[in-house]
Amino acid sequence: MSVAVQGATGQGSRERDPRPGLMERLKRSYAKHWYAYAMIAPVVLVLGVLVLYPLAEGVWLTLTDANSLNAARKIGVNEIPASYHFVGFDNYADILWGPGSYDRFWSHFVWTISWTALCVALHYGIGLGLALLLNQKLRGRAFYRMMLILPWAVPTFVTVFSWRLMLADGGAVNGLLSALHLPEPGWLDDPLAQKAAAVLVNTWVGVPFMMISLLGGLQAIPAELYEAAEMDGATAWQRFRHVTLPGLRTVSSTVVLLGVIWTFNQFAVIFLLFGGNGAPDAQLLVTWAYRLGFGQQPRDYAQSAAYGVILLSILIVFTAFYRRWLARNEQANG
Repeated sequence: MSVAVQGATGQGSRERDPRPGLMERLKRSYAKHWYAYAMIAPVVLVLGVLVLYPLAEGVWLTLTDANSLNAARKIGVNEIPASYHFVGFDNYADILWGPGSYDRFWSHFVWTISWTALCVALHYGIGLGLALLLNQKLRGRAFYRMMLILPWAVPTFVTVFSWRLMLADGGAVNGLLSALHLPEPGWLDDPLAQKAAAVLVNTWVGVPFMMISLLGGLQAIPAELYEAAEMDGATAWQRFRHVTLPGLRTVSSTVVLLGVIWTFNQFAVIFLLFGGNGAPDAQLLVTWAYRLGFGQQPRDYAQSAAYGVILLSILIVFTAFYRRWLARNEQANG
């Protein structure tokens, strides 16, 4: 009996067709899915031109000493070729542990991390509170929802310039503080007040998105879960902890990740609020990179591009660990 089985197995293995090669598999895949490839080809082309090529060019610049004095340029009818040289990883070494690296990188890195954590926490906390209120049966709920969405619907530059006028000396904010007999900080001049102003403005801009996203998640939680919890005698806090928060887990993980990425790279608020060369202590890594590449003479293209690659690397590492942490939590809760 065992001999027959072995013989059958051996015969089947000998008659099995050999696995096709890579080119053959590609041909079969193209013959089967050619329509899908045709549909995504324009997107791949656009992404290659607008994303992949600039990214590759930026990575190459980080390995050179390119600046506005040795880059290729045209003066009148004369074309001056590029004269920068390959320097390897010298730019990264200079940024991370070169002379003055704390003032040029690490101080901005610490502030960027603190800014991101504080802003995302405020976005989520205030957004969740407003979403919980709008999820209740309130008179005029549609009007409140529309008014709370306005800061997100208005263009960012309009919002930031409005706040800049209100935070200026003699503006509406200090006028209100004066009426209340409270100190009037120099929001646009004092280093600590500048950071507080940046967090305030960014919170105003970012809360509506978080609120709308969490409100959608709240409305997707079945009402039967709350009814069952009430029948079991659960308090409001217990219902929030054991029904609301678990029901928002998927939405929360997504919006927090998006919030971290957007806030970490938030250029518009800092640049428009303080200008390109103002508030050096409140500059984020992304605005500092812009300042190196476009806000000084000579423009340091290589160092600016190196900052961009470092920013991208930080976000890739954070996203990888964040997704892994979420997966472990899902397994633990499942």
